[in-house]
Amino acid sequence: MALSISAVVLLAIIVFLLVKKAGLKAGHALVCVLLGFYLASSSIAPTISEVTSNVAGMLGDLKF
Repeated sequence: MALSISAVVLLAIIVFLLVKKAGLKAGHALVCVLLGFYLASSSIAPTISEVTSNVAGMLGDLKF
């Protein structure tokens, strides 16, 4: 059975858990979000997208 979760949802859950359990301050999380928006509009965005897709593909090919 394959389980597919959006990367945005997964990252949102991780940030939520870090804020609640690991002491990450909301201001730090906001800075991370802003960095993501600026990276998405930069010239490095296609490279980040390609690397992310490749890593997700490799993880999807793993057999347990």
